[in-house]
Amino acid sequence: MRSLRSSMGAVGAGCLVLLSAAAGPAAADDGHDGFTVKDPRIIESSGLAASRAHPGVYWTHNDQDKNGALLYAVDGKTGKTVATITMTGVGEPRDVEAVSVGSDGNIYVGDIGDNLGGTWSHVWIYKLPEPKKLGDQTVRATQYTVKYEGGARDAEALMVHPKTGRIYIADKKEEGGGLYEGPARMSSSGTNVFKRLGDTGLWTTDGAFSPDGKQLALRGYLGGVSYTWQGEGKMPKREGRLSVPLQRQGESVTYTLDGTTLLYGSEGEQSQVEPVEVEGAGGDNSGSGAGSSGDAGDDGGSGAGGDLKVGALTLGVVLIAFFGLKRLFRRN
Repeated sequence: MRSLRSSMGAVGAGCLVLLSAAAGPAAADDGHDGFTVKDPRIIESSGLAASRAHPGVYWTHNDQDKNGALLYAVDGKTGKTVATITMTGVGEPRDVEAVSVGSDGNIYVGDIGDNLGGTWSHVWIYKLPEPKKLGDQTVRATQYTVKYEGGARDAEALMVHPKTGRIYIADKKEEGGGLYEGPARMSSSGTNVFKRLGDTGLWTTDGAFSPDGKQLALRGYLGGVSYTWQGEGKMPKREGRLSVPLQRQGESVTYTLDGTTLLYGSEGEQSQVEPVEVEGAGGDNSGSGAGSSGDAGDDGGSGAGGDLKVGALTLGVVLIAFFGLKRLFRRN
């Protein structure tokens, strides 16, 4: 990803200049209005997950952290780091791309990236208990070895279903990847083979389940897709496109604990976590509707629905960025 960062930053900066002129006012300060990651150590925030034990706190991490196997707890109001967790028992992480918090009280960390284009024979998932008290501490994690049905691949999205506790991974491919389901019970001593459920048609950089487990959101750099969950062993039903904000290098997404907002994160220093309201959502006890997705024809570039001028401008910017980045990726 580092080979893309400078070029993506240039394209993103140009796009954001145009969008800032057309964007409406910021959302009201209701606790779901996003935040700026203030910690200077967090420069490659590749995953984002809402804490269950500490409402309003979000877990994130660098994809390759020079300081070790670290997780950062970030206050969703101030953007400041309120705890740093050092994981032990995991060896040396290679490319940490995702984090998810299960309803079992554990944090799941996906060391599932493969900058060599899907050539590593296996990847890892780390599980550790979510600390009851926030503060800098060392926590021992359980390490799981993972392989995929059909061979190695690059992936950046790991999601734990909030009702069943089953782990899912969406891989990252330019022509559109797939969704993979882990075993019903993970083994820390053997190899865990993730089986393909179906195609996503998306170059996925992260994903998240709604708190009620009825919706799955998958995002990429320039858009995303909302799905209705169909149960274990089944490919979820595609609903429409998510209203993903245009970001410098969009790498992460998570639901707020009440399920009313999707928060989208990006890499880079002082990176922004941007909120998009989930239409018709009501948290754990809600049917949740289509989440923050628009209809199937909405490209979801800006998240500023309802304004025709903003939509047209956004679409033009996204198309320019898409074709420029597509050429860049092919060169790389």
